Amino acid sequence: MGKTSDLTAVQKTIIDTLHKEGKTQKVIAKEAGCSQSSVSKHINRQAKGRKKCGRKKCTSSRDNRTLQRIVTTNPFKNVGEIHKEWTAAGVSASRTTTRRLMKDMGFRCRIPCVKPLLNKKQCKKRLAWAKDKKDWTDAEWSKVMFSDESKFCISFGNQGPRVWRKSGEAQNPRCMRSSVKFPPSVMVWGAMSSAGVGPLCFLRSRVNAAVYQEVLEHFMLPAADQLYGDADFTFQQDLAPAHSAKTTSTWFKDHGIPVLDWPANSPDLNPIENLWGIVKRRMQYARPNNAEELKTTIRATWALITPEQCHRLIESMPRRITAVIEAKGAPTKY
Repeated sequence: MGKTSDLTAVQKTIIDTLHKEGKTQKVIAKEAGCSQSSVSKHINRQAKGRKKCGRKKCTSSRDNRTLQRIVTTNPFKNVGEIHKEWTAAGVSASRTTTRRLMKDMGFRCRIPCVKPLLNKKQCKKRLAWAKDKKDWTDAEWSKVMFSDESKFCISFGNQGPRVWRKSGEAQNPRCMRSSVKFPPSVMVWGAMSSAGVGPLCFLRSRVNAAVYQEVLEHFMLPAADQLYGDADFTFQQDLAPAHSAKTTSTWFKDHGIPVLDWPANSPDLNPIENLWGIVKRRMQYARPNNAEELKTTIRATWALITPEQCHRLIESMPRRITAVIEAKGAPTKY
């Protein structure tokens, strides 16, 4: 049996209703599913008009509104900075109280979503593109092979994993995370469709038109055979210089592969960006020591991507397009 403060709103309603009907506390306790003492304390509290006991709040409603305004105006400040600004306004409260009130207001500390920076011309083109593709069906999107490059580092920054350790184990190698000034990284090219993922290509040098065409020849074409067989498909790529070069356009024409027109700076429209995110989240607790181990981890994690996951991402294209239209071409969450 819980204390009076543990009574739910339903239990309190039952107690109040039965008490008005003249029922005994024993009967009320049985109906409400609580102890008789809890019923007695609740009835006495209601009779005295006292809702709750405890220490008086150290902040007023006006102080709380000031805190909410500070957080809303400066959402990227940490708790210490917010607390300093709040107390500078004449409020006497601890940092713990600041954090607790922010939590009570519904604020949570999260990694911010990333949106591309677009100018008006780009927004206008994105909106026109979205309107042109708004009637495409899932079957039409399933014929599109999406591609992109992504960078993977051995160190993923200060958002990496935390460690459970006991006192005195701070210097234990098992509890330490390696850190280097310039962490090794690899650039990866990949492709996906609703049928699954294609083979990865690890890029060793800066990608120019010639290098990109080698990637298309040795990785994109095998991926197309793997994902589509003899069926027709459309290839998607962004507007990177190597992708939009004249020699690259000639390569596509010579191979008879249609390329999907694509708005500039629009990663939020490309479902493979979500796929890269899935791979990096799964690799969060991996600890590769060098670039070769990093490549091995990426390959193993990429191989775990299922066709069902890819199909769900492709099915999100109509929702992405609707979001762009509603935002009038502005960047959206992806």
